[in-house]
Amino acid sequence: MIFIPLPFVVALLLVILLVQMIRAKETDLREHIAFMLLMAAYALQSVLIGIRWGYDVRAMMPVQSVLATLIAPLAWIAFSGLTKERSEHRLARLWPHLLPACLVALLLIFWREPVGPVIILVFLSYGLALLWLALAGPDVLVESRLDGVSRSYRSLWVTALAILASPVTDIIISFDMQWTGGSHSGAVIAGGNVLALLLLGGAAAVASETAAPDEDEEEEDEPRGQTAPRITSEDSAVAAAVDALMQSKALYKDVDLNLGRIARRLGLPARQVSSAINRIHGSTVSQYVNNQRIDEARRLLATTDEPITRIMFDAGFLSKSNFNREFLRITGLSPKAWRLEHQPSGGAMLVTSLPTASLPATSLPEGGR
Repeated sequence: MIFIPLPFVVALLLVILLVQMIRAKETDLREHIAFMLLMAAYALQSVLIGIRWGYDVRAMMPVQSVLATLIAPLAWIAFSGLTKERSEHRLARLWPHLLPACLVALLLIFWREPVGPVIILVFLSYGLALLWLALAGPDVLVESRLDGVSRSYRSLWVTALAILASPVTDIIISFDMQWTGGSHSGAVIAGGNVLALLLLGGAAAVASETAAPDEDEEEEDEPRGQTAPRITSEDSAVAAAVDALMQSKALYKDVDLNLGRIARRLGLPARQVSSAINRIHGSTVSQYVNNQRIDEARRLLATTDEPITRIMFDAGFLSKSNFNREFLRITGLSPKAWRLEHQPSGGAMLVTSLPTASLPATSLPEGGR
């Protein structure tokens, strides 16, 4: 019977996610290269874990160590890229983040003792940096598609916590080495890494997908339980400008719309736009735009016989689950139930929408025969 380590299965799942990401972005690969490199690193690390702990090949350990110090910086590069306008963000400018891996590689050659503490320090540093980014709220992800910024935001949280959990695993292993001679270390390392890589791979796939789709309703930029900040005349002017842009250009219909694009249309910093919307409308930018989209969807549901899926796209949504969730949040009903309550009878609408020439002769007034 052939033995296939579980990390190999995880690696296969990660490769499938990576291929799906590539196929979904055939014309825009460069914008998502950081997430794709991150996914590839996760898959390779899972293979190395399988070889090391499945077949007891200790020669894999140095490669694992170097790759580990690449994963945390790649996660930071990928998610921080969603916080900057694409014209300002270039992967090539982030080469300093490769220095930890170079340092670990040199230490493995000349002085191995500090390798463990250096890796722990790298993961703690980047994990805390990602956590600080997450604490800024969903509107910090200005280049994430508004129809999916909450999923991207949750992926950021998962990644930050998983990377911070890695040093905790190392501490547990060090205690196990002291108390039991490392009898449980293999299982802890293999199981913990497999679970972490699977979670991180899913998070990276979702975040990349929504740097392009599925926004929820719960995230708030202003902390709960605090006094609302004072609204300024500048906030009112910016919010009015966004309202005018939405109504005159129907910008909410753009499925690729993000905060960065709105800010560029207004010639303002993204943070200023998000703060104004937070204070004036009491919601995140994604919630504000989704409200506009649901208003348009309700209009189309009440006045046309278009299929609900077509209306979803026409209103600016890309995800059916998100459309249904947002519609339920705002109206308390599903799109189908809302249409049944608010649309005139289908037959009456159909007759009034038909051209006179298409009506049977018996339905024309006497003078028209």
